[in-house]
Amino acid sequence: MQKTDPRYDAYIRLLRQELVPAMGCTEPVAIAYACAKARDLLGETPVHVSLHVSGNIIKNVKSVVVPNTEGGKGIRTAAAIGFAVGHAERELQVISSVTPEDRAEMHHLLEVCPFEVAPADSCQTFDILVDAKSGHHTVRVRITGFHTNIVLAQLDGRVLEHGEMRSSGASPDAKYLDIESIIDFADTADLADVEEILERQVRCNTAIRDEGLTGKWGAAIGCTLLQCYGRDVAVRARAAAAAGSDARMGGCEMPVIINSGSGNQGMTASLPVIEFARERNSSREELYRALLVSNLITLHLKSGIGRLSAYCGAVSAGCAAGAAICYLHGGKFDEVAHTLVNGLAIVSGIVCDGAKPSCAAKIASAVDAGILGWQMYRSGRQFYGGDGIVRKGVEETIKTVSRVGREGMFDTDREILRIMTEET
Repeated sequence: MQKTDPRYDAYIRLLRQELVPAMGCTEPVAIAYACAKARDLLGETPVHVSLHVSGNIIKNVKSVVVPNTEGGKGIRTAAAIGFAVGHAERELQVISSVTPEDRAEMHHLLEVCPFEVAPADSCQTFDILVDAKSGHHTVRVRITGFHTNIVLAQLDGRVLEHGEMRSSGASPDAKYLDIESIIDFADTADLADVEEILERQVRCNTAIRDEGLTGKWGAAIGCTLLQCYGRDVAVRARAAAAAGSDARMGGCEMPVIINSGSGNQGMTASLPVIEFARERNSSREELYRALLVSNLITLHLKSGIGRLSAYCGAVSAGCAAGAAICYLHGGKFDEVAHTLVNGLAIVSGIVCDGAKPSCAAKIASAVDAGILGWQMYRSGRQFYGGDGIVRKGVEETIKTVSRVGREGMFDTDREILRIMTEET
């Protein structure tokens, strides 16, 4: 692919926009970010806060630990730490530098400031609306579409910022994504254009993988895999991604490089590929090019589904990782396309019931499906168009999977939320 091709710059922009660091599960961090923005506008602590959030935000914040909050969970905790720290310019790293004084302020706010939470009155799957007042001012901040997309910021009724509403969260550059073009880009990209982005992904995500493998986080899925199934590279690949999620869902105070707005997807797209590259002593160039395949295929799959859905995002990233492992071993378009279709056919039924420790186990299953999809094609076996939701051609299959995740699981998403919010 020539640099003059509009797809080239589009892919570079996508990687720069999407592969960014985040501290903590990104939905509670998005709440903290919105509240930090509100705090910066108020210039003082609030006396009353009202939050209206979409169902998928409720689902993904309910059960996950918010880092730097001494084990706190939930929307109110995420909001309180955001108001305590401010500094919205840090975006998804807004809670990366929390002082003891900040934590004391968080606890004080939770004691004295009412935090009212209600479902958002909108059709957006990603929607956070914060209304806050202090003794002197009122503010309103709204994030819609994706985690840092502030579409409205008001102070005392005066609009200070007004952004673009994007219901799916997908960048306009995503229209340039297709599997054949992604392989072409990975083959020919000037690595100087992407090295910094990818090296940061390798560095951050392997660090939290190592922390997760200590076994003190979540349900220790990564450690369980190694203890029970041995240390074959395919097991290590599953364990690496699962261990990163163990730590992240458990509130580990380490950043990861995300993909499609998700730390779990960022780790799933990268860590299995890194593990296979290490096994075969791949060069840095070979690793980077394989990571381009995995990251961009993940973005391609997610752009049709949307940022949040009842369709587990780890499926997209795990199958993309399998495709990238195929590429790392010399696979070209045909091999990568069949690997991806096989993986999607195996594991597209996993539902998302929010961020929590079991995400690590779902990640392990998705990576396993991606690897199995590759091994099937290496053995001359594949699934064919007409087998369930599989269609002839990789792009047609991606369209059907997107339809299942975006439209078919709409009511499923609502039912999952009802189950999660029932009194037990």
